[in-house]
Amino acid sequence: MQTSTSGIGSPLGSSDEKPIPTEAAATSVDQVSKEGDDSDSDVRKVPEMAGRPSSSGTASGKQQGVRRRSTLPAEKEHKRMKRLLRNRVSAQQARERKKAYLSDLETRIKELEQRNAELEERVSTLQQENSMLRKIIKNTAIRSNSTGDK
Repeated sequence: MQTSTSGIGSPLGSSDEKPIPTEAAATSVDQVSKEGDDSDSDVRKVPEMAGRPSSSGTASGKQQGVRRRSTLPAEKEHKRMKRLLRNRVSAQQARERKKAYLSDLETRIKELEQRNAELEERVSTLQQENSMLRKIIKNTAIRSNSTGDK
């Protein structure tokens, strides 16, 4: 997976977006870009932001059912980065599925064209055979009529 910070088609290189405000978010992107050789299952996982407690930790003094309304800018940025990475992975998978589907269709086209050519050849052969049999029947009918008249 490639992560670029500039470029026309890159979601990170858009001039409408703000630069990454925290170093922790930038390091998570760097960590993902360094791990380009991971397996597919590892690529789908988005690393947690460094220095941030995991979501499985206890809610210090708060009830677990109550959500915090305001999120920190760093958390918003982290969620945004996770979403962008998920979207990138999803888009890559969709491109790979499309490529496999098109390859399968092209193979099927070749097989069907070959089968069609075989059937056209068989139709031609059967038409010739049918024509010859009609001539034989016609000649036999003419001979039987001419010998029957004598």
